[in-house]
Amino acid sequence: MPKDLLSIADLSYEEFDRLLTRGRQLKAGAQCQALRGKTVAMLFEKPSLRTRVSFDIAVHHLGGHPLYLGKDEVGLGQREPVADVARVLERYVQGVVARVFSHASLEELARAASVPVINALSDREHPCQALADLMTVQERRGKLGGLTFAYVGDGNNVAHSLALGCALAGASFVIASPSGYGLPGPLMERASKLARSPGAQVHACSEPAEAVRGADVVYTDVWTSMGQEAEAQQRRRVFAGFQVDGVLLGRAAPGALFMHPMPAHYGEEVAPGMLDHPQSVAYDQAENRLHIQKAILDLLLGP
Repeated sequence: MPKDLLSIADLSYEEFDRLLTRGRQLKAGAQCQALRGKTVAMLFEKPSLRTRVSFDIAVHHLGGHPLYLGKDEVGLGQREPVADVARVLERYVQGVVARVFSHASLEELARAASVPVINALSDREHPCQALADLMTVQERRGKLGGLTFAYVGDGNNVAHSLALGCALAGASFVIASPSGYGLPGPLMERASKLARSPGAQVHACSEPAEAVRGADVVYTDVWTSMGQEAEAQQRRRVFAGFQVDGVLLGRAAPGALFMHPMPAHYGEEVAPGMLDHPQSVAYDQAENRLHIQKAILDLLLGP
């Protein structure tokens, strides 16, 4: 395994497959005390429900001690330089889980620290979420290769990681976004290069109905991410017509899975009631955050 997990692209296919396999084993009840006697710093610049709770419980389940550090206690690059924070923490803890505003801060933290650093969300990627999502689909469909994921909405950090993860798994990924709000060209090129099979394509369009046609998975996320609150009103106007509802889901393949990483903004990116739709696996995604993060901690910080 790599020292750090900052991006899905940090993984080879073999490492990716090993993480998903370990996640399923731990979910099935495999016993593991890989973090016994170890402390993991949880450095959070942004608030969280699922990420904080699942990582906290994951560290406990593996026998370790989670140490929560909020933005006021650390102040990356403000109270003191990121590299200094890294060099202090490495003297105290055996790993760092970081949820940050800037991916550049995360990269600097990983360069300076001798202990593993795990990306719990940055402005560029959310690899733990994408890994949990792919584990969820694999559970439901028995495979990932050959499937098509349709993402409707903003090309945000979740979309970045999901596109890379789909490519690595041999699945196709298509995103429908308003002009100027899709995935950047370099990310699309990077995902295309990661694709495990010739049939795994990464594609962008501007029509949700086109994106979901025949898709095995329909995925959406918030239109306005943390740190973009000043743009919320404008984004509601721009993304009008990009809401996922039962009608749009019905245009996908029969029995297509509906996914949302949560929190959901009902009436915006998702229609009321969609997380409880018979084809929704949103709460399975949330549960699997715990299991995949236990796998990440086990394989990166374990003996």
